[in-house]
Amino acid sequence: MVEKLGHNRLVILVLLTGAVYFFLKVIAPLTAPVLIAMLFVTIFGPLLQKMQSRLHIHRQVGAMLLLLAACLILGLLVWVLFSWIVGSLPDWTGGLDSLEKTLAVIVHNTCGAVGKAIGIDSAYLERTIFSRIQEGFDYFQQKVLPGMLSQSLELARSLAAFGGFLLIFIIATILLAKDYDNFMNRLLDREEYHLLLEIICGIIRYIATYVKAQLIIINIISILAAVVLGLCGIHNGILWGLLAGILDSLPFIGTGIILVPLGIQQLFYENYGRAAACFLLYVACIVIREALEPKLIGQRVGVPPIAILISLYAGIRLFGIWGIVAGPLGFVIVYQTYQSLERRFYREKPPNIN
Repeated sequence: MVEKLGHNRLVILVLLTGAVYFFLKVIAPLTAPVLIAMLFVTIFGPLLQKMQSRLHIHRQVGAMLLLLAACLILGLLVWVLFSWIVGSLPDWTGGLDSLEKTLAVIVHNTCGAVGKAIGIDSAYLERTIFSRIQEGFDYFQQKVLPGMLSQSLELARSLAAFGGFLLIFIIATILLAKDYDNFMNRLLDREEYHLLLEIICGIIRYIATYVKAQLIIINIISILAAVVLGLCGIHNGILWGLLAGILDSLPFIGTGIILVPLGIQQLFYENYGRAAACFLLYVACIVIREALEPKLIGQRVGVPPIAILISLYAGIRLFGIWGIVAGPLGFVIVYQTYQSLERRFYREKPPNIN
C-alpha cells in the first residue's frame, strides 16, 4: 500500500497539503516560541560554535548575548521612532484649527464653482457639506479618541501575552543552545531522520531568503521614500520616508499608513504637487514590493515567483494577516517535503519503465 501511494503523486500532494495546513493552523500557534527558538539556534548555530571555540563562551551564554544585542537594537529603534512620533504630535494637533479653516476655504470655493455650474444655491450646499465635516470632527473627538483610551486594558493584556511569549522564547533558546549538538548528532546517526533534516534545511534556507528579501525591499523603499519626501520639502520628510519604509514590512499597513495621511494633509494645505508626490510614491512602493518580493524569494528558493504570489494570496485567505507569512512558508514546506520524498523514493525504488 505504501508503495502504491508512493507512485501516486496526487495522493501524496493532497496528504502533505492537509498535514501542513493542520500544522500551521493548530500546532504552530501553540508551539510558536519553541519553534522560533529552534529556528534561532539553527541559524546562529555556526556563530555560537565560533564564539565557543575562539572566545571560550558557552553556547548558552552566547545565545543570551545575541538575544540581548537584538533586544537592545530593537528597543533603541522603537524608542527613537516613538520619541520622534510623540514629539511630532503637537505639530499635528496644533494645526487642527488651521486645518479646519483651510478646509472651510476649500469647501467654500468648491461649492461656489459647483453651484454656479449646475445652477443650485451654493450657500446651502456649503452649509450641508461643512456640517457633515463638522460632525465628523466631533465624532472623532467625542467617540473615537475616548474609545482608543478605553482600549488600554486590552493593550495591557496584549503586552502581557507578548511578555510571556518572549520569556518562553528566551528560555527555550538557552535550553536548545545547550543540547543542540547532541540533538543533531542523534538525528544524523539515524538514517530515517535524514529526510527530516533535509526538509528542515530547505525550510531554513527559505526563511533566511525571506528575511534577506524583506531587508532588501525595506532598504529600497526607505531610501526612495526619504529622497522623494525630502526633495518635496515636506517637514521631516526624510524621517517620515524612513518610517514608511520600515512599516512597509508589516502586513496590510505598509507605507500607506504614512504616505496617505501626508498626502491628505498636503491637500488641505493646498500643496497639490506635494500631495500628488505622496500618492504617486505610495503607488510606486506597492509596485516595487509586489514586483520584487516574488522574484527575490522565488528565484533564490528555486520555485516560480508566481507560485509564491499565489501562496501569499491563499495564505491571507486561509490564515488572515498571519497568512502573509504562513502562506509562502506552507507552500515551501509542501514543496521541500514533496521533492525530498520523490527523490528518496525513486532513488531507493526506481519505477519500472517496462
